[in-house]
Amino acid sequence: MFDLLYIVWNPDPVAFSIGPVTLRWYGLLYAAGFLVAIWLLAKMFKSEGCPDDWADKVFIYMVVAVIVGSRLGHVFFYDWAYYREHPLEIFMVWHGGLASHGGTIAILIAVWLLTKYVMHKPYLWLGDRLFVVCSFVAGVIRLGNLMNSEIYGCETAMPWGFKFLRDYPGVPEALVPVCHPTQIYESLSYFVLFGVMMWIYWKTPYRNKEGFLTGLGFTWLFTARFLIEFIKNDQSEFEAGMLLNMGQLLSIPFIILGVVLLIRAHKRPLSPGSAATDTPRPKPDKVKLQ
Repeated sequence: MFDLLYIVWNPDPVAFSIGPVTLRWYGLLYAAGFLVAIWLLAKMFKSEGCPDDWADKVFIYMVVAVIVGSRLGHVFFYDWAYYREHPLEIFMVWHGGLASHGGTIAILIAVWLLTKYVMHKPYLWLGDRLFVVCSFVAGVIRLGNLMNSEIYGCETAMPWGFKFLRDYPGVPEALVPVCHPTQIYESLSYFVLFGVMMWIYWKTPYRNKEGFLTGLGFTWLFTARFLIEFIKNDQSEFEAGMLLNMGQLLSIPFIILGVVLLIRAHKRPLSPGSAATDTPRPKPDKVKLQ
């Protein structure tokens, strides 16, 4: 519901139930994001003459990496004091608790395994292509956070502020604070990054500047995350009073890595070709994404 001064937000996080099985919007958006991403990656691989099964293998590695890495990131970065006393709950992913920085670290490991043992390609070759589609997934996941009414910001007087009623059960609407919908801010920044990287990959020769897309992705995504954290509520109690919260501290190394990769890519000449074979890839304006 919309008001002249704020937006009332109280959707049911459960999309629907089938018998004992409950499907939440977060899980559906997560899955949809991965499926769209792997479809796009398959199109990219096909345009470069790569083996047909590469996209399927990447999908399996990425799903495992994101789930395991994001969960362990939440456990060790944000709530180790609790999970140290309740170790069995570490495996209860369905109870919630995923951290994107942990997922990113796990993806970096998965990319190394894929390039070394499956594809036999340079690390940044896969990193560049994977970052294009991962930026889309990141945007969709933040929409899932919005449907869960979680990871939102501090109070605001902006007319697009949200009242997240789900976090205030039994409290009169007039007393619920109006907060920044930081999930939307992050989602929009990631979708813009996705659009820019898709344009660079399909329409410019910079796709062959090894490490350029990876550097751009790290710099853009984690700079956006770093800045938005200033207006986001703390995710854990220990962050209270910190000059920079955990999300910002974890973002800094990725920003530095991104800048280094951009500088490195700028200094390097265009690679002679990015295809898995010597077959010339189709011109970008003739590739149809259907």
